[in-house]
Amino acid sequence: MALPKEFHDLAAKVRNWGRWGDDDEVGTVNFVTPQVLTRAAACVKVGKSFSLALPLHLDGPQIGVIPGRVNPLKTMVAINTAVMGDPDGFRTSDDVVTMGLQCATHWDGLGHVSYGGKIYNGFDAATIDEWGAHKCGIEKIKTFVSRGVLLDVARSKGVDLLESGYAISPTDLEDAAKMANLTVESGDIVLIRTGRMKYLHEGDKMAYLAGKGDPQGSPGPSLGTVPWFHDHEVAAVATDTLTFEVFPSENPQAMLAIHLLHLVDMGMTQGQNWDLEVLAEDCARDGVYEFFLEASPQPFVGGVGSPVNPVAIK
Repeated sequence: MALPKEFHDLAAKVRNWGRWGDDDEVGTVNFVTPQVLTRAAACVKVGKSFSLALPLHLDGPQIGVIPGRVNPLKTMVAINTAVMGDPDGFRTSDDVVTMGLQCATHWDGLGHVSYGGKIYNGFDAATIDEWGAHKCGIEKIKTFVSRGVLLDVARSKGVDLLESGYAISPTDLEDAAKMANLTVESGDIVLIRTGRMKYLHEGDKMAYLAGKGDPQGSPGPSLGTVPWFHDHEVAAVATDTLTFEVFPSENPQAMLAIHLLHLVDMGMTQGQNWDLEVLAEDCARDGVYEFFLEASPQPFVGGVGSPVNPVAIK
């Protein structure tokens, strides 16, 4: 099924191909300039830090919906082993892990999705093969540090969590920014709280994926937010859901369209499964919704995504 004209019109409006050169492979990360980093550093005022990552554990959020995206299986390959030969001397323990790089808190890399035979910046989708992404691999993002801003959409709407299938609008983002008394600026990393993480904390993985009752689905950014992020020159966006964007998709003829527009057209890295609950409570207490955010991906060469332990510092 061909993507509808409305999708292609929006893609043409927000496409950043060539904006940072024909050989660029990191997209909107380029918005993080030295001036942006200086502004981010000024957010550290009281010395509080928050990890926004889920534990990497076999009992993770994956339930088999996405084939091959498995929760971490960690096994020991050495247990108090006398590798130097002296049983009374040096002993070591080592472990290995098998996991989907996007199974828990993660970034989607720019090679994660394609359409029309292209990935970001017009590179051929064939540059991704069994060895990974030869263009736009996640390792091309050497560091990812900026001002983080929490847009707590659920709190700004006066609810614990947004209902299943709720499409977050630009007005919702503006209202959350107004509640936070901040303006989203060029180079910011925007974190959107829907409250959906509550279900995962309760151990209900299916509800985290699809909600409870009818309709099923997930809240998330709508198609209308795509030009909003583009106009604000956002460096990246992350949410506290598994699907990132609203699901079911707004247009059945353009499934997961926001993934395509963000990653392929805008070159904007996006994150999923970010645990924003403790940070959100602190922001509500002190009224400060901006922070220094360190969220560099692990440098998996050719990776189309990466686990991340984002740390917000106030």
